[in-house]
Amino acid sequence: MKYLIPTLKLVTAAVWLSASFAQAEPAVELSISDLVTQSMQAFDTPGMSVAVVHRGEVVHLAGYGYRVLEAELPATAETYFRLASASKAFTAASVAILVDEGKLSWDDKVVDHLPEFRLQDPWVTAEFTIRDLLSHRSGLVGGAGDSMIWPEPSGFSRQEVIHNLRYLTPEFSFRSNYGYSNVFYITAAELVARLADQPWEDFVAQRIFAPLGMDCYAGDMPAEVVANSAFGYGMRNGDFFSIPRNGIDGKGLMSAAAGGLVCSAAEMTKWLQYLLGQYQQAEMPATVFSRQQQLQMWSPMTVMTVTNRTQALHQTNFSAYGLGWRMQDMHGHKVVHHTGTLSGYQAYVALVPELELGVVVLNNGSDSGARTAVMQSILDSYLAVAEPQNWIAFLQQEREEREQRAARRAPDLPVGTGEVLLPLSAYAGYFKDRWFGGIEILHSPEGLSFRSERMVNKVGSMEPFADHSFVIRWQDPNVAADTLIQFELDAKRQVIGFELMPHRVQVGSRHAYRDMAFSKVADSAPAAAEATGDD
Repeated sequence: MKYLIPTLKLVTAAVWLSASFAQAEPAVELSISDLVTQSMQAFDTPGMSVAVVHRGEVVHLAGYGYRVLEAELPATAETYFRLASASKAFTAASVAILVDEGKLSWDDKVVDHLPEFRLQDPWVTAEFTIRDLLSHRSGLVGGAGDSMIWPEPSGFSRQEVIHNLRYLTPEFSFRSNYGYSNVFYITAAELVARLADQPWEDFVAQRIFAPLGMDCYAGDMPAEVVANSAFGYGMRNGDFFSIPRNGIDGKGLMSAAAGGLVCSAAEMTKWLQYLLGQYQQAEMPATVFSRQQQLQMWSPMTVMTVTNRTQALHQTNFSAYGLGWRMQDMHGHKVVHHTGTLSGYQAYVALVPELELGVVVLNNGSDSGARTAVMQSILDSYLAVAEPQNWIAFLQQEREEREQRAARRAPDLPVGTGEVLLPLSAYAGYFKDRWFGGIEILHSPEGLSFRSERMVNKVGSMEPFADHSFVIRWQDPNVAADTLIQFELDAKRQVIGFELMPHRVQVGSRHAYRDMAFSKVADSAPAAAEATGDD
């Protein structure tokens, strides 16, 4: 079915844009189509799909631009995208189903169901609950352990991710701070798989997607889905480039529970309708989880900071993370939402339960401004904001200011001599970290190169920096920023190991390499890489 809603008016659907955040000018009425088209152009996005559900009905559903830019294949409402972290709501829902069935409680200790679960602190390990897995309050820094997940494809199994949690060093006290985590969502999915005695992907397909009639995928998918999927893109020097490593190739991802589900805007309308109907206690065609568990997922668990910007833009007084969802008040209404970001894909799902409103925005670009401009403009319309924001202009200005700040920080890069103190061949060898696995430093006539055994896209050339350090220039600059590798020598001036760190003057402790320490174990890599080390 094709839905054609040329304009949205307040409550019955119009998108109103004012010209400035600081001082609103007379509003300009735009159709959703015009809004999306202008947002895609402003924020370098090839394709987008948008759905709006209101009072149980799909009032807007359409695709825009291209799902494959090179072939000019159009994006439609049925085009498949990665949901990225909007996948987390489905992971929380899979746990909720087991809570309804009495197989666990939100406050059960994780070790009671996954005895192998270990964190650095034994007390935290013993006290860590299923609710803690899903609410980002572990004490770790945001993104801790992501080095095992991205860049895709990951060479780590989910069991190895869980095993390696014990090597991640906390930065804060347990339950004291919000620290976004992907590894704990992977852990939650494995817990569901253990209790359900089936792979998590199958559980989600059978217990969530099938009852709701959703043709979405947590695991492998058929060829027709791949054929109708969006390629992911980034922008560099004014030109689009494709990002195949996160592409939809028919195979499920190890990271699915944290950010790898595949769905379309058309299929996501069924999810929105179910959630809104469940909240209103309306009669539903199928029951997935109870309203009681939905209210648990939509209740604040971890307090998040409300910035002056957010307060001014949305009249926000509270912001929090629940279980798989964020929530805050906007202009007097509770909004339950989640974004999703992977290189090449952007997602945004939001619901205003009191207004029976749900919106989903999916696109295949890398600038979050496109999804935010569309989502916030639609929400402002339904929330009847007195002086609505011109979100496109506002977010463009913010981007320009960020770029100016980044340009001013550019001289913050460290300056080396461009020379090292040993022959290049002396730094070559096979090195290993106890949890990240093996790294091969190869010497050739062209110089040194870096190759990760587990993360196959972590390949780069090594440029001499100073003393016993090099700058790694990644073969694919989109996988990570330039990285400094600092070698360690023994008393005989033999290389015995190295550490990695960001290539900048102010390094700090909250970086992806903080818990890695590589020791040299051989002059060359073994024929078959060993598994992740034990305790």
